[in-house]
Amino acid sequence: MKKTAEKTLPHGKKRLWGLPLLLSILVLHLEAAIALVVSIVYGVTQESPNTGVGGSAMLVLLLPVIAVFTTVAAAALSVALVLPTAWLSDVLGRRFTGREAWWWVPAVAAVVSLLVVGVVVVLSGGGAGPVAVTTGWFLTTAALTVPALLCRSRRKRVFGPVLLWGVVAVVLTGVLGGVGLSTGLLREYRPPAVTSADIVGTWSDGKGGTLTFTADGRVTAVDVDEDALDVWDMPDDEDAEDPADAHNSCTGQGTWAFEPGVNRWSQGVDVSFDACSYDTWNIGGTESRPTLYQYIGDPDSWDLYKLTRSTGSSGGGPSA
Repeated sequence: MKKTAEKTLPHGKKRLWGLPLLLSILVLHLEAAIALVVSIVYGVTQESPNTGVGGSAMLVLLLPVIAVFTTVAAAALSVALVLPTAWLSDVLGRRFTGREAWWWVPAVAAVVSLLVVGVVVVLSGGGAGPVAVTTGWFLTTAALTVPALLCRSRRKRVFGPVLLWGVVAVVLTGVLGGVGLSTGLLREYRPPAVTSADIVGTWSDGKGGTLTFTADGRVTAVDVDEDALDVWDMPDDEDAEDPADAHNSCTGQGTWAFEPGVNRWSQGVDVSFDACSYDTWNIGGTESRPTLYQYIGDPDSWDLYKLTRSTGSSGGGPSA
């Protein structure tokens, strides 16, 4: 009789959700840290502009604000998704199998994640492909299952082990990413190494705007978008003409010079136009498909105005 009471009592009494809520917030933070490390490693392998160290310094200064925001967000997600998943898993387990079973958690999490991903797809206009949707559903299910499983634990001393192994998982993810990059298993992105001869030719934005560079140092611009300039670099002139009357494209003749810089990230093409505001174009793209780009607005936004070499145009000499 006593043994039976000891077995059934934990399942019969009400679960207190205060500690599971704190545990869920902790786990969601650890998952976010792992996701951040993975995104950083993945970002290193993808084409990206040279934004310098300003963004990183700003991120460090904003860490306290970010921590508050992430805690509030984790608490909201815990209340809206994690705790209901854990509770519903227990209810279904007792209803259909007579006992609470852990494997109900991933099953319920999969259904909840499917609903969440479906709402996101609808709100985003349905542009995501089946691979992206499936990947998002799988990752969301995994991210929801882990905290929901841990929230079901009745162990009093669970925070320490979760924090310890969570930190280990974050560090291990970073180490594996670093090993992959250092061994070449993951290829770090670097801008293509170009020369002055590689710049010669016609570069287009795909919308009618072109820059044509010749080997004698001349450049011709045709309808190159001026609205893509960084607004913070625009002169503050009270007597400037009305923006409604100003042209938003650059057409004219000028000169250019290739600046090799100290490394691939600092390469650039200096241009000088009397009628245009552009001065230096950055080098991006890949070895097989280099690009010239300008920042649109804040460089940290990674919003770029790109020019690619037109089909049939090649470097190494003057344009025909």
